[in-house]
Amino acid sequence: MDRIEKYIEELMEKSTPDQPIWNIEKIMQGLKSSWNYIDGCMIKAILEMYAITKEERYLSFADAFIDAKVAEDGAIDGYDVNELNIDNINAGKTLFELYDLTGKEKYRKAIDLIYSQVQMMPRTKDGNFWHKNIYPNQVWLDGLYMCQPFYAEFEKRFNNKKNYDDIFSQFFQVEKSMRDPKTGLYYHAYDSSKEMFWCDRVTGLSQNFWLRALGWFSMALLDTLSIMDESDGERYEHMKRIFLELMDALLKYQDESGMWYQVVNFGGMEKNYLETSGSSILAYAILKGVRLGFLPESYRTYGVKAFQGICGRYLSTDEEGNLHLDGICLVAGLGGKGNRSGTYDYYMSEPVVKDDAKGVGPFLLAYTEMKRAGFVED
Repeated sequence: MDRIEKYIEELMEKSTPDQPIWNIEKIMQGLKSSWNYIDGCMIKAILEMYAITKEERYLSFADAFIDAKVAEDGAIDGYDVNELNIDNINAGKTLFELYDLTGKEKYRKAIDLIYSQVQMMPRTKDGNFWHKNIYPNQVWLDGLYMCQPFYAEFEKRFNNKKNYDDIFSQFFQVEKSMRDPKTGLYYHAYDSSKEMFWCDRVTGLSQNFWLRALGWFSMALLDTLSIMDESDGERYEHMKRIFLELMDALLKYQDESGMWYQVVNFGGMEKNYLETSGSSILAYAILKGVRLGFLPESYRTYGVKAFQGICGRYLSTDEEGNLHLDGICLVAGLGGKGNRSGTYDYYMSEPVVKDDAKGVGPFLLAYTEMKRAGFVED
């Protein structure tokens, strides 16, 4: 077992469904971990490890973790549909795979429960889901990742693709509203009412290009595309173009280390730093994009460079011999508690932590792509 798999093994050994060691936000708040997107990121990555290694410990852990939160009738501990929080859909992606692997009917019922939230989500006047009920009229790049791959998977499996038009149109509306034509990058968020204090009163856009948000959007495109196929026609080709153009835009800002900066286009500015979670997501997106044929083969080297850069800078061993992944922005958002402003200084002010699943999950996904490509020996 190599050192990264040993690291993941140690995280699993130290975690329970109520207290996963990788959910730093809950640990800092002194709360038990209920249904949330952070754990969803980690369990999805662990299931991907099972998919490529077929080692039972990964499936057993993932199944036990999600099983503890899902009742026989499909109810989910700590999950309230009526909260209308798009982040809470993300962990639902694990249910499809676990249902296939275990046949547990309660997972199928939980999928239906989460889909009922998708059906209820309020929308902007342009048709995009709000990020959360408490953030009216707002679209955040993060939300596309949290919801759209789940939505697409449900439609393909259980609804004869009836709402594919809606899925495509939400992506295309983000391209229209949130893409900066000069850089090809996407702003973190958009307020369609143009009323929030953090947005431009003319465009409704937030001020900066935050790395992890761009990463989430990259994965949203890629993971949704991987569920769809060429039979979905010109809309599918349009999505592929959006993904390729975004990768091209981001590669212009890849640092010589292989990583990207917290605020992408201000590399070298005071306080800006090379950030692990977003760089891991982009390593995964590039490597998987090449594997699936959405990116040219020549791009693989950029994904490998990103992964190796993260390992070189932020994967280190402590005095007890335990491995840690550092350089992870704990959280960043707009408005809400603390009146987060979206300024450059705001993105520099959020805590940087070790071993949080928002970094470890994508790092593990990137690792699985490195394994698939033969860059990691079994």
